Amino acid sequence: MASFYSLSSLMLVTLAILVILFIDPAISTSRKALHHQKVQTGFRATLKHVDSGKNLTKFERIQRGVKRGQHRLQRLSAMATAATSNSEVEAPVHAGTGEFLLNLAIGTPPEAFSAILDTGSDLIWTQCKPCTQCYSQPTPIFDPKKSSSFSKLSCKSQLCDALPASTCASDGCEYIYQYGDYSVTQGVMGSETFTFGDSDDKVSIPNIGFGCGSDNEGDGFSQGSGLVGLGRGPLSLVSQLKEPKFSYCLTSIDDSKTSTILLGSLASVNSTHKSITTTLTQNPSQPSFYYLSLEGISVGDTRLDIDKSTFELQDDGTGGLIIDSGTTLTYIDGNAFDALKKEFTSQTKLPVDNSGVSGLDLCFTLPSDTTDIEVPKLVFHFDGGDLDLPVENYIVADSSTGLLCLAMGSSGSSGMSIFGNIQQQNFLVVHDLVKESLSFIPTQCDTL
Repeated sequence: MASFYSLSSLMLVTLAILVILFIDPAISTSRKALHHQKVQTGFRATLKHVDSGKNLTKFERIQRGVKRGQHRLQRLSAMATAATSNSEVEAPVHAGTGEFLLNLAIGTPPEAFSAILDTGSDLIWTQCKPCTQCYSQPTPIFDPKKSSSFSKLSCKSQLCDALPASTCASDGCEYIYQYGDYSVTQGVMGSETFTFGDSDDKVSIPNIGFGCGSDNEGDGFSQGSGLVGLGRGPLSLVSQLKEPKFSYCLTSIDDSKTSTILLGSLASVNSTHKSITTTLTQNPSQPSFYYLSLEGISVGDTRLDIDKSTFELQDDGTGGLIIDSGTTLTYIDGNAFDALKKEFTSQTKLPVDNSGVSGLDLCFTLPSDTTDIEVPKLVFHFDGGDLDLPVENYIVADSSTGLLCLAMGSSGSSGMSIFGNIQQQNFLVVHDLVKESLSFIPTQCDTL
């Protein structure tokens, strides 16, 4: 099996504001649309990237994602450190924000809104009237008095008990939920009917527990009208469904088409494509996160000399690799990234660019003649199988800056590693909380 991808036939020139070099789909695994049977216990919905509709090149989108991702990495690392320390905090801190928006509706009659999708936290919430402190959102703020299906959760309810911080008031269970960027939402816990799906295929699910936020502050929420947590905890949407599984299929970051999320029974699909399935590991210190069992990484035919414990979840809750839809790049332990960077550089016969203009950790200078450029393969060795990434899932080339960059970075000495959404694009990523497994199925996501 070849250990290099040739870029000679992979680059097209587009006459746009900036001329971008794209990787031709012919170099990636052939992927056909997956066929699945619809049943009432599952549903599908559309996901929109937060930068969708903006006049941005692929390179610019990645640069914006890198800035958001670095902030998210800092929050996640701080959370992991705080969770293993003995210091007391008023309320546990959660990851917050994300890269994708989910279209849904709340109440009876249903009121449509878009919410940030977050696999790193659990609570579902939206802003509610009357507001003590609310930020400006793109849709009208939900008024529970106008919904015939709204009710408040009692302090004795299981979801109230599952909250990391709550108080019992005369009118029900009150919550406070704090995120790593110091954004916070607080209000009353309610039960409501949520409607999901596209216009011709809507599914309404009653009795979903959610936060009706009357005091919502911070910079991390303005892209949507609330947040839908898809973490592993009992408050999340996936945990509240009768069939706790979900999958998503993310289109290429430079694709104008929307991505897809499948929940409940629709998350399981039949495919003729070769998939890999690995174990989901739980971390009592960070119960919301989806930890994967990564055993190593290969660049080309060379398996990196990385200590086996590098990506293992430690007994004190530190370390480990999480899969996260809300982080653009993959970030790995600093020592592991140094080894990857060294090997990738040695196998890529291009001069290294040290200007730092890209914001990425490893870039090369493109030659004037791009017909014979080769880049090494990149393979992640998981417990259960090897994930051979298509080149467009880890390389971005930009002729306006003359750079070819690796879409990965170092997480420094934090010990935590994150498998980001660039590496997940054009895979159906299936999370099964019953089987405690995660599967990668090659899929052309824009045709799913």
